[in-house]
Parts: sequence; structure tokens; C-alpha cells
Amino acid sequence: MNTNTHKVTVGKVVQYLILILMFLLLVGPFVWELSLSFKGKGDNVYAVPPYLMPKTPTLENYISVFKQVPVFHYMLNTLVVCLISIFGNVAFSTMAGYALGRLKWRGRGLVFTMFMGTMVIPIEGVMISQFLIIRSIHLQNTLLAVALPGLCGAINILLMTNAFRSIPMELEEAAMVDGANLWQRFFHICVPQVKGTMTVVGIFAFVGAWNDFLWPLIAISDESKYTLTLGMNRLKGMFIQDPRLIAAGALVSLIPIIVFFCCFQRYFFRGLEQGGLKG
Repeated sequence: MNTNTHKVTVGKVVQYLILILMFLLLVGPFVWELSLSFKGKGDNVYAVPPYLMPKTPTLENYISVFKQVPVFHYMLNTLVVCLISIFGNVAFSTMAGYALGRLKWRGRGLVFTMFMGTMVIPIEGVMISQFLIIRSIHLQNTLLAVALPGLCGAINILLMTNAFRSIPMELEEAAMVDGANLWQRFFHICVPQVKGTMTVVGIFAFVGAWNDFLWPLIAISDESKYTLTLGMNRLKGMFIQDPRLIAAGALVSLIPIIVFFCCFQRYFFRGLEQGGLKG
């Protein structure tokens, strides 16, 4: 009895140690950025050992960000890209997921394998071809060019495919007996069952589009069309840079993501439980 209790106690201690380590790895950088953004000129940001509590706390760093960068203009550009990405991913991933998860047609397995195969290809490996395609259709230096490559992600198709597969076939069979055609079954029977997973797809699309930096850097050359991540890069000077200012800019760009996730977090977890991540 004592041995079992000892084993359980050791196991729980190990679990908590792992959780604490993961917390430090994931939340630690955010806490440090938050601390750095409030540090004033009297704080030594390169002190050893480093300290979290600012000695001269100030909001001047945030004020300087809004003075040096047209934050709201860049936010509007990014919001346009995000809306296009959300609409495209939700619409196309849902239709592709239904076709792969519910319909029976020749070559379905091959197409699904090809979709999943794209997940292992690094984005850097296809950026040149993406840019050449965008340029060939004369969309370079537009917000549509930024949103187009991320209009439908393979991971989102996988989520929707698994979500549709988890729906009992009896629902569609009953609808077929009542004379419902393919689109009626799709819109009225299946889509209402996977709304939670569609929300997850929308959240993934929003976060991916909002945080993207490398592709907008390639596709956009006009500063008036910069997204927020590109705009915040202007806070870095060629010969000198203020880490306090950069930290404040990073947190300003992070605020909309936090607000968006807080508004939809219950739908996010509900969507994951619905079967979107079930094998």
C-alpha cells in the first residue's frame, strides 16, 4: 500500500515538473516581452541576472509605437487579409472535407494522400513558385496576393474530413429517403453538425494570416499595403534598435489575436471535442 502511494506521488511530482517546464517554455517569453515593454530608460534591459519588475515603469514605449507606425492602417490591411483567409478556409475546407469524408468516388484516397503530403513541404520550398504564379496573374503588391496562398490549408482539410467522418451515416440515409439531394444533405444535415470544427478552422486561419511575415514581405513592396507584422518591422533601425520599443510593438500586434481567441475559445474547444481531431 505504501509502495503504491509512493509511486503515485512520484508520478504526480514528475507530471507537475513537466507542466511547470512547459509553462516556462511557452509563457516565459511572453512574460519577458511584457516586462520589457514597460521598462523605461532607467532600466538596464541587458542586466545580469535579468529582472522582470521594471524599476521605472512607463507607457512611453507603447505611445512611441503609435507615433512611429500607422498601426491602425496596418491593422486594417491585415484584417482584410484575415477575412479573405477565414472565408476561403472555412468554405473550401468544408467542401473538401465533405467530399473526402462522406462521398465515395474513384481516386479519393490518392487525393487525400496528396493533400496530406503537402503538409510536410516547408513553405520556403514553394514560395518562389507562388510568387511567380502571383506575378503571372498580375496580383503582386496587392492584399489579395498575400491572402491567396493561404486560402485553403491542408491541416484544415484534415480537420474537416475527420469531423464529417464522425457524423453517423444514418442521418444522410434518412435524408436521402426523404428525397434530399447532395447539396441539401451537405447544407442542412452535415454542415450544422460540424459548426464547431468550422470555428476551429476559422481561428487557425485568422491566427495564421495575422502572424504571417515572410510571404507578405515577398509579395508586398508598397508600404501603404503593409500588414501589421511588416509594419512593426519598421521599428528596427539599420544601426540601432530599442528592444523596449520592439517588445511593445510585438504586444500591440498580439492584442487582436488574444481578443479574437477569448471571444471564440468556447467554440474552439467545443469544435475539438466534436471530432475534428479524432483519427
